[in-house]
Amino acid sequence: MISLIGHQNPLLSRQISSNIDSKTGTILLKRGFAHMLKHGVIMDVTDVNQAQIAEEAGSVAVMVLDKLPIEVRQSGGVARTAGMKIIQDVVNSVSIPVMAKCRIGHISEAMVLENLGVDMIDESEVLTPADESSHIWKWDFTTPFVDGAKNLGQALRRIEEGASMMRTKGEPGTGNIVEAVRHMRAMNQDIAKITYFYNQQDKQELFRISKELNTSYELVVETGRLGRLPVVNFAAGGITTPADAALMMKLGCDGVFVGSGIYKSSDPLERASAIVLATTFHDKVEVVAEAQKMIDEKKSMVGLGNNLDLKMQDRGV
Repeated sequence: MISLIGHQNPLLSRQISSNIDSKTGTILLKRGFAHMLKHGVIMDVTDVNQAQIAEEAGSVAVMVLDKLPIEVRQSGGVARTAGMKIIQDVVNSVSIPVMAKCRIGHISEAMVLENLGVDMIDESEVLTPADESSHIWKWDFTTPFVDGAKNLGQALRRIEEGASMMRTKGEPGTGNIVEAVRHMRAMNQDIAKITYFYNQQDKQELFRISKELNTSYELVVETGRLGRLPVVNFAAGGITTPADAALMMKLGCDGVFVGSGIYKSSDPLERASAIVLATTFHDKVEVVAEAQKMIDEKKSMVGLGNNLDLKMQDRGV
């Protein structure tokens, strides 16, 4: 079960007691919002039309960007948060939660997005990092944050900074799921090791792991007690088909992010609906098979291989 309020973690306990006022929000509300999105699909969108397609297909939320990840790769230059007008237009056009991305470490972009009233902020490696040494201290915000991680150490450090939701980094905009699978398997292996030492009550080994991961002992203990991350963890990066989504759910993800894989295909509405279906019923192979029949592989985005000039997953601290 996901921890909504933390357990035996002085940092989290202090945050609970200091966040009673509505100015900064509480752990319960922030993590609880993310928990409500479990088993769902969050879709990247760049305009109102894409947002409406996502809502019609059954997406639990949309993530507004200026460009889809594959377009960021193709255009080069500096990728920044989306324009305020398009974010507001999307907010006004759909009834589901609206998220938006800010650059890593860009406190002011995050403050502007919070002021605009988005439901969640993604401190994202898809955009060009603003700070190469620090991420945003997310406890200072009312709005919950989602962050990416390619290993357990990154995930726990982002949670310690106040992230209410995590996602695999994968390799955005490629249509290739291999990196997302690699990141989730690595995280699962490290969590299994911590859980073993927690069950053995080997505090010395847990302390050694906390130093190795450069995170707090209390957060490592909480992860071992839960046998999973203390927050909701979605898959992201390269998900293109219903079977891709089902695979990530089988690996232990709580839901999926998808963007380029839908809108760079020739059948966006059908593909979006199929991915939603496969995510929700990932444990029923007959339903996943039906979802896979809803798409035409010839209409899928071509995708990119492993020889990339830019590896977005390497961005961040």
